[in-house]
Amino acid sequence: MKKISVLIPCYNEEENVGPISDAVIDIITRELPMYDYELVFIDNDSTDSTRPLLRELCRKNPKIKAIFNARNFGQFNSPYYGILQVTGDCVISMVADFQDPVELIPRYVHEWENGYKIVIGIKTSSKENPLMYWLRGCYYKLIRRLSDVEQIEHFTGSGLYDRQFIEVLRNLDDPTPFLRGIVAELGFKRKEIPYEQPKRRAGKTHNNFYRLYDAAMLSFTSYTKAGLRLATFFGGLCSAVSFFVGLVYLVMKLLYWDRFAAGMAPLLIGVCFLGSVQIFFIGLLGEYIMSINTRVMHRPLVIEEERINFGGAQDGEAGSEE
Repeated sequence: MKKISVLIPCYNEEENVGPISDAVIDIITRELPMYDYELVFIDNDSTDSTRPLLRELCRKNPKIKAIFNARNFGQFNSPYYGILQVTGDCVISMVADFQDPVELIPRYVHEWENGYKIVIGIKTSSKENPLMYWLRGCYYKLIRRLSDVEQIEHFTGSGLYDRQFIEVLRNLDDPTPFLRGIVAELGFKRKEIPYEQPKRRAGKTHNNFYRLYDAAMLSFTSYTKAGLRLATFFGGLCSAVSFFVGLVYLVMKLLYWDRFAAGMAPLLIGVCFLGSVQIFFIGLLGEYIMSINTRVMHRPLVIEEERINFGGAQDGEAGSEE
């Protein structure tokens, strides 16, 4: 009997972990009874009642497992690490707030059985903020034009990944993994399943501006050279224009010494413009350097505080009650 692993990363999802657990188990037992399953939650150091609720779920059902991170390791490391910990023949990754519909699970599995090693969900529309959806679309179009690697538009990471692909992820040994880019760059032949993203069931989204910016810059610095090339080309262009303007001013001053008053305004405008350009590109260069530094330090993806129902010495008290 094949085994399906369902991975659900969570952070402060006390209102959702119970309902999503019931919904996933119900759809698997009802529509996919020929498969064994495990439901794995990886908690990113929640500060609400998420962890006690997960302990209770694990106590009631040994097929529900939990990993508790020692601290919040970010929105990319935690799900990636969770994928590497599952034991099924494939893993289905989805969020806890129902914005990845559980009805996608049978569709994912059907395409997997048709031979696809990767089956992913693609948002065709969203019931969330339409402005954010439009801005995301603009970003995806921009990054696709700038990147040397294909970028998948409106792909959030939700999908099914075969055990073979999980082993590819394991061998990458990347301390700052960006799963969406890795699927596009190194993934097997994939099937894309369109869906409409529903509203969040309960609670508040944790995707603030900083998190979205962090995701955008990780993608940009990992898969494009455009920023550095743009800085080089723009710097060269500004140098050429500045030299030409300076030469024109010099000639005009020599020809019309007493009548041509250049004044300070052009000088100040030029200095302010070039200064702002330099600051912008120094910041962009800093993003690349920070990305390199994070990889060079090679810190672990996640440090576990506890795991439940996995078996072995690492299990907590709830796991030992199996």
